[in-house]
Amino acid sequence: MNKLLLAILAISINLTVTAQDKKSDDGINWVSINDLPALQAKEKRKVMVDVYTSWCGPCKMMMKNTFTDKGIIKYLNQNYYAVKFNAEGNEEITFQDKTYKNPNYDPAKTTGRNGTHEFAGIAAVDGRLAYPTLVFLDEGLNLIGPLQGYRQADQLFPFLEFFKDEIYKKNKFDIWLECQQ
Repeated sequence: MNKLLLAILAISINLTVTAQDKKSDDGINWVSINDLPALQAKEKRKVMVDVYTSWCGPCKMMMKNTFTDKGIIKYLNQNYYAVKFNAEGNEEITFQDKTYKNPNYDPAKTTGRNGTHEFAGIAAVDGRLAYPTLVFLDEGLNLIGPLQGYRQADQLFPFLEFFKDEIYKKNKFDIWLECQQ
């Protein structure tokens, strides 16, 4: 009986490890905003938050086209913590010692437009929200900046490098990108 239990345990551990390895090869390792402090305590990384809504066509295209690109997957998984955040969802979020909710969330509207989550304000540019927006945070979870609009993989990759390598501290993106060409 003990041998059988050990064999089942060994198979289960192997399947779990294989599933985790497969996940890192097959897709982006999305994490929760609420998990960021613990992850940062283990390994410091920049953070990319994909702020989306369930009804947003460009958000769906980005998920289907950009976030399935093998180069983007590999680069994000190696260099960033990637977070998916539904700007109209009902998840309670604690970020930087403050709790954020969606007080106008309506469970009857899960597939259409809904109330805007308080945390979605992190994605605003000049007071305006647009979807999708990628929000970049530094290792201390401080806002670097939002990047609004759909991006294909080849359009996103330079931004990932720009923020990861902290080029934003010395140069404007357009000037830096022009020097790269």
